[in-house]
Amino acid sequence: MTKSAYKIVVGYDYSPTADLALERAFDLAAREKEAEVHVVTVVVQMGDYLGPGVAGLAATAPVPLDDAYEALQARIGERISAWQNATKQTFGRLCVHVRSEVPSAEIAQLASDLEADLVVIGTHGRRGFRRLLLGSVAEGVVRLAHCPVLVVRPKDQRPQVPEIEPPCPRCVEARQASGGQELWCEQHRERHGQRHTYHYQSRTGAPSNPPMFIGMQGR
Repeated sequence: MTKSAYKIVVGYDYSPTADLALERAFDLAAREKEAEVHVVTVVVQMGDYLGPGVAGLAATAPVPLDDAYEALQARIGERISAWQNATKQTFGRLCVHVRSEVPSAEIAQLASDLEADLVVIGTHGRRGFRRLLLGSVAEGVVRLAHCPVLVVRPKDQRPQVPEIEPPCPRCVEARQASGGQELWCEQHRERHGQRHTYHYQSRTGAPSNPPMFIGMQGR
């Protein structure tokens, strides 16, 4: 039985990060004896909230799928020509697809429909409102896809995660000086407002199930 071509699905949203993912897919396909790259963009009709180019061809008015297909075909044609000129490499087949609805689900579904061997997708590291509204497309694809997923980000892009600061030295001094009775320094006492203090007794030699007293630590 002849082995089928190695199939790679690439989620594409016209962003620089998506271009990196596309180039990575081309590079991987060129290493295979026989390979196909399937590029998919997802039309998201939520432009009032997101603006253009968030996860496909987002727009305030419906985008005809034929127009979206032609735009994608032209863009991917430019990208493959540039890649071939730069690398002098090629691979077997390149296809473009346009879908609508939820980006992560549509990308994963296309990969399933094609029995893909790999999905390649870029990550933007978005936070705040856009992340709350759409969630992370890359994370969604990782959860939903039935095949391996390669997530691509620029080398100089640090993941946008909350930075945890070290403890305030003055708060540490306040806890040490008070034997743990005072939790915060004067500055952070104002920020944290009312605090709970938990008092307990040692159970050694004490009656069974001694009460625990919970009080409020004042300013």
